[in-house]
Amino acid sequence: MDTKQALALLAGLTPAQFMRQHWQKKPLLVRQAIPGFKALLSRPELFALAAQEGVESRLVQQQAGVWTLRHGPVPRRALPPLQRPDWTLLVQGVDLHHDGIHALLQQFRFVPDARLDDVMISYASAGGGVGPHFDSYDVFLLQAQGRRRWRIGRQKSLTLRDDVPMKILAQFEPEEEYILEPGDMLYLPPRWAHDGIAEGGDCMTYSVGFRVPERVDLAQELLVRLADEDESETERLLYQDPKQAAVTEAAEIPTQLHDFARQALAWALQQPQTLERALGEYLTEPKANVWFEPGPQGVMLEQVVLDRRTRMMYDAEHIFINGESYRAGGEDAQLMRQLANTRRLDGQALASASDDALELLSSWCDAGWLHPQTITPER
Repeated sequence: MDTKQALALLAGLTPAQFMRQHWQKKPLLVRQAIPGFKALLSRPELFALAAQEGVESRLVQQQAGVWTLRHGPVPRRALPPLQRPDWTLLVQGVDLHHDGIHALLQQFRFVPDARLDDVMISYASAGGGVGPHFDSYDVFLLQAQGRRRWRIGRQKSLTLRDDVPMKILAQFEPEEEYILEPGDMLYLPPRWAHDGIAEGGDCMTYSVGFRVPERVDLAQELLVRLADEDESETERLLYQDPKQAAVTEAAEIPTQLHDFARQALAWALQQPQTLERALGEYLTEPKANVWFEPGPQGVMLEQVVLDRRTRMMYDAEHIFINGESYRAGGEDAQLMRQLANTRRLDGQALASASDDALELLSSWCDAGWLHPQTITPER
């Protein structure tokens, strides 16, 4: 992506300007971020998606001041009548299930893929919303259908109510208010409180969200992956204590065992590329509800495109795809990086691939991570 090209999506800012001036700093309201934009899924299509196993969905209702939350699947018969006010259906990860939403998500790849998460669609009847809340991640709120009134503001207190099943702020003091119509978009940095209320019903908002690894969770994930690393027989080191004295208090952990534990962690972190490999595998691991259908076997690769569910990234030494890592260098590495960035390879790119690279691409096609496409001859 050209980071120096002004975009209507960002109110005429270039991606470089947006990241410098707004990203994790201050909100941005964009009128007609996508001029003439219309919902990419119809209401029946969204409802059908929410009813599927493997699709994360939630139904939020407010009646007489009482909030209720139901986790999906949410069959159509479980949804309130369309005319009933104050209910919202949330469908997560729609980009994994719909090509149009996946294509929409690509417009936000001026942010690294390692941070980009998914698109959630919120459908609401008149007055529907999920209450004033804040997110720990950046979010772009794109209005797709109907109208939604947003009140936003920084808060002195982020205390949550303890009497409702959602994370709703106990005290919400809005600073600004906007009504968004189809094509309008609002960007909010983390911890900017917001409350969106549908006006007039039949309201759809697309929320583009981002991943925010939490330090403890990330450390835990990486340590688990580091522990899975194979040791050669020459590297294996067992704890030894030939100078251990007899003890009178057997339950006390020896200080030298503390030292051995610290040394074990330090050794794991010092292994070349071990941490980098573990991080890349973690960042590309598919979500728990994602699975792939095996592709056709032995197909000639004329051009290929990544499956919309495939996560592919790279660093200086590796290629990462769907939780797996490969060492790569030279022209093959350039080819794989091109695939990760553009999510497709044409015939000219494939013509320069080595036999090993073609074999690897074929195995990804067999697994359903990559799809071959036939070149249609021109008439």
